[in-house]
Amino acid sequence: MNKHAAKMGWLLASPYLIYSAIFFLIPLFWALFLAFTNWNLISPEYETVGMQNFLDAFFSPSVRAAFWVTYKFMLMFVPIVIAGSLFLALIIHHLPRWKGLFAVGYFLPYLASGVASSIVVKGVISYNSPLNQFLRNALGWDVDWLGSPILAPLVIALMMAWKFVGYYALLFLAGLESIPKEVYEAAEIDGAVGWKRVWHVTIPMLYPSFYTVTILAVGLMFGIFTEPYVLTGGGPEYATHTWQLEIYNQAFEKLNAGYGTAVAIINSIVTFASIFVFRKVLEKWGGKHGWE
Repeated sequence: MNKHAAKMGWLLASPYLIYSAIFFLIPLFWALFLAFTNWNLISPEYETVGMQNFLDAFFSPSVRAAFWVTYKFMLMFVPIVIAGSLFLALIIHHLPRWKGLFAVGYFLPYLASGVASSIVVKGVISYNSPLNQFLRNALGWDVDWLGSPILAPLVIALMMAWKFVGYYALLFLAGLESIPKEVYEAAEIDGAVGWKRVWHVTIPMLYPSFYTVTILAVGLMFGIFTEPYVLTGGGPEYATHTWQLEIYNQAFEKLNAGYGTAVAIINSIVTFASIFVFRKVLEKWGGKHGWE
């Protein structure tokens, strides 16, 4: 009976296992092989170069720029999207009716194509756009939004926050809906009302939502490609040059597939290490509030 159950288990799991082997394991081993070659994406010949691709990547100015740009995006995007999505979730949670309608409405930007959103934003902040004409005529400001190393990352971070705030708000809204009313009633008896209740009751009770949203937002920063590619191309002065742009430029523009694969592996290691650190920090914060 146990053997029969085991066979049925493997049979039912086989579609997923086959999918994982084709689209994950085989590409993974193929990437590990390519990272030690100088393959140019076209030639059938593979010349092994050992650790040279990794050494070149460690000393590459563009790879260092991608490393720091990712954390710069993270410092701007993560606080904005967490605060915005929590605020939005609190508003929807306290609506007397039509909660689902408003939740879906704010979720819609998440479904929009990154290319389409980037083109719209590029038009809004173009030199002759109504926004820039108003700033020049009324305030005398001639702002080059995408030509400034300071403003360009901020524009991308704000655009991505607008895109994802509705999605993350749903996670916070689910957390708010799961908080028992008895907890608020007990807190009110103890004198926790208004912002005190939010700070000392709501936010600690939303730890699972904070944990999920933060990890998702941090992981997202290591995979940015569409927005900087369409808006700035990684410029100005590498100010928006991300890991994915570096991998794309090396593998598909310069046809250095082996080197691009090595950069992708380094990106994966940095991503997992960063998420691990954030997880430990969040788990320590959650432990203080009784979340194990």
